[in-house]
Amino acid sequence: MLYYIFRFLEQYNIPGSHMWQYVSFRALLTLILSLVLSAWLGEKFIKYMRKRKIGETQRDASIDPFGVKKIGTPSMGGIVIIIAILLPVLLLGRMRNIYIILMVITTVWLGFLGFCDDYIKIFRKHKDGLKGKYKIVGQVSIGLIVGLVLWLSPDVVMHENVETVHKATQETVVVHKNAPEKSLKTTIPFVKNHNLDYGSLTSWMGKASGAAGWALFVIMTILVVTAVSNGANLNDGMDGMCAGNSAIMGVALGILAYVSSHLEYASYLNIMYIPGTQELVVFMCAFVGALIGFLWYNAYPAQMFMGDTGSLTIGGIIGVCAVIIHKELLVPILCGVFLMESLSVIIQTQVYKYYKRKGQKVRVFRSTPIHDNFRKLDKDLAPDSKYVLRNWPRDKFHEAKITTRFWIFTIILAAFTIITLKIR
Repeated sequence: MLYYIFRFLEQYNIPGSHMWQYVSFRALLTLILSLVLSAWLGEKFIKYMRKRKIGETQRDASIDPFGVKKIGTPSMGGIVIIIAILLPVLLLGRMRNIYIILMVITTVWLGFLGFCDDYIKIFRKHKDGLKGKYKIVGQVSIGLIVGLVLWLSPDVVMHENVETVHKATQETVVVHKNAPEKSLKTTIPFVKNHNLDYGSLTSWMGKASGAAGWALFVIMTILVVTAVSNGANLNDGMDGMCAGNSAIMGVALGILAYVSSHLEYASYLNIMYIPGTQELVVFMCAFVGALIGFLWYNAYPAQMFMGDTGSLTIGGIIGVCAVIIHKELLVPILCGVFLMESLSVIIQTQVYKYYKRKGQKVRVFRSTPIHDNFRKLDKDLAPDSKYVLRNWPRDKFHEAKITTRFWIFTIILAAFTIITLKIR
């Protein structure tokens, strides 16, 4: 909104109006505004929820060896995060940008899905909340919408990167095609030319290979959005855990979005040049600012939880942003913490089911998701079960230490994700 107002005022030579053209200026302003708004709304939200005695009903001291009681702590704090993202973006973003529109739709869609889940848990007193199949349908639907829009919208184009040999110096240089075009290429790590073309995987289908390639891209979009959204949901089990990890991922994605939108940086890193993705920097700054402001109250000991309203939305935002900038194949590295959480649950569940059919009770980890494994005490383990990793880790850690170490691990993964762009 403000971008268009000051762009109009610029023709009258109003001092300072030209500043709003710069993405760096709007992005940093968005970061500050979202952070302050999140912290301010957080205080109001906590008071409102406590006054009406609306709080967490699932978490209690039985899952925490240090006996921290969490029942009654205000939940659904994801509402604060969503508002703190959307308001600054609506004020400072270019709302005609197709990528911003997709991010806003994703935020609202998954925010509503998570809100329904939290509402059923807290107000209807159903422990499991919204049925899993409905969550999956909601996540798949937004992934399908995003994938189809990226396929069919004429505004979604890129300039493919091409390596050529300079005639005078005989050095290999990276240039970008002059004409923007629809493309099925995506960045792949650890490979010299950096690109994977979905179309090449369906070339055997002849005339239908183009449509089949885009269909494969849409399926990949659905998988990424669903997987990251569920991973963030599983990671939200300790104070500050999901918010801190996601903020770090948001910084990395903001950097990747910026270099993808900058012709010189894209050439230097040998990645696709995608015009318009600079607006994702504004959105990701709002995302990071909202999460940092939320941490003001969510850091240990938490005064409020984000609930599924926040975690499902956060994961979806990360997944959609990665797909838009064609970095979805970097998600397993960047979101390594979310991947570990999901894999730990899958492994634990499948191993338990397998041995249960044989009349045995076998578990791999002390507890899942994996972050709970680091605080589970021997006295809390089922006496009739066998644990493959019973003695790992040897020491049990406080929730705050586990959270901080997961943050550090995510920082390393985020840095490594960016480094992969230069690893040939």
